[in-house]
This record gives sequence, structure tokens and C-alpha cells, in this order.
Amino acid sequence: MDTLALFDSFWWTWVILPLLIFASRILDQSIGTVRLIFVSKGFRLLAPILGFFEVLIWLLAVTQVMKHLDNPVNFIAYAAGFAVGNYTGILLEEKISLGNVVIRIIPKFDTTELIDHLRREGYGVTAFNAEGGKGKVKIVFTIIRRKNVQKVIECINHFNPNSFYTIEEIKAVREGYFGMPQHKRSFDWRLFSKKAK
Repeated sequence: MDTLALFDSFWWTWVILPLLIFASRILDQSIGTVRLIFVSKGFRLLAPILGFFEVLIWLLAVTQVMKHLDNPVNFIAYAAGFAVGNYTGILLEEKISLGNVVIRIIPKFDTTELIDHLRREGYGVTAFNAEGGKGKVKIVFTIIRRKNVQKVIECINHFNPNSFYTIEEIKAVREGYFGMPQHKRSFDWRLFSKKAK
């Protein structure tokens, strides 16, 4: 009897249920945002697993909204959860930092120290001479793990301040040098990785 009374109470209708819908939408939209990013990066196995949980949680949330169409607070909670879930999903993906990026650097000064430092830190670096709008320049390329982007930017700013650089995501990489070899793990994470082309 007490349970039935709770579900019919003011607190359940106007506070608890909207909060549950809000939390569900944050969770499912966060998973959905990360899943879409994984799809764009080619993680073929991990994306469908996330999709299963995303839809399951979404169904639970939308069922509660449809059962209580007379409660406008549920609509606000649903929409707010969607918005916060998008933001949370982007933050999660940034923290996970999966994938690789290419950094192209066109320095304003001599690049010798920058290139030497990046190589000492274990990054693969390719440099070549080019012709810019104001004369001869050197272009430096490095392909790195996304988790190392901030460290490389700090190196650029230290050794060659005010350099022009761009950072682009790479969907697939084959061969190449990515620094020191990684230790083998007991679990094979390649099951979750994208298929090399």
C-alpha cells in the first residue's frame, strides 16, 4: 500500500519522476554522443554495444514521459537531460581521447630544437622545405595519439612560439611510428579497435 501511495504522491509526480527522466536522458544521450564519435572513428564492435544500452535507457525514459503526458515537468526534464547529455558525452569522449591526429606545423623560427625535442620525446616527425607567401618555410608533420596533443602543443609553444599549426583527426592509420613500443596486455583490446585498411 505504501508503494502505491508513493507513486500517487506529489513528490513522485513532480520531483522524483522528472529527476529520473532527466538522469536517464543524460545517461542515454551521453552514451549516444560517444557512440556516434566511435562510429565516425570506425570502432565497429564497440559502437553497437553502446547503441544497445543507449536505446534501452531511452525506451525506459520515453515510456515514462508517454505515461504521464499531463505533467509538463517531465517534458522539461526530458529536454534538459538531452541537452546536458550531449555536453557530457563530448566531455567523456575528450577524456577517453581515442584515435590519432596529425599536427602540421609551419614555424616562424628555426625548427631544429623543436624537431629534436619531439624526436627525443618519442614522436615520429617528418619535416620538409616549402614555399610560403613570405618566402621559404619548413613544414613539420607529426602523427600522434590524441591523448598526447596537449604535450605536443606545449612543446611547439615553448620552442617555436606563435607557430601556425593545424590539428586534424585521422580515421585510419597503417604502419608508421608512434613512439616507444607499448607493453603487451593480457586482454586483446584489438577486438574493440577499428579494422585497418
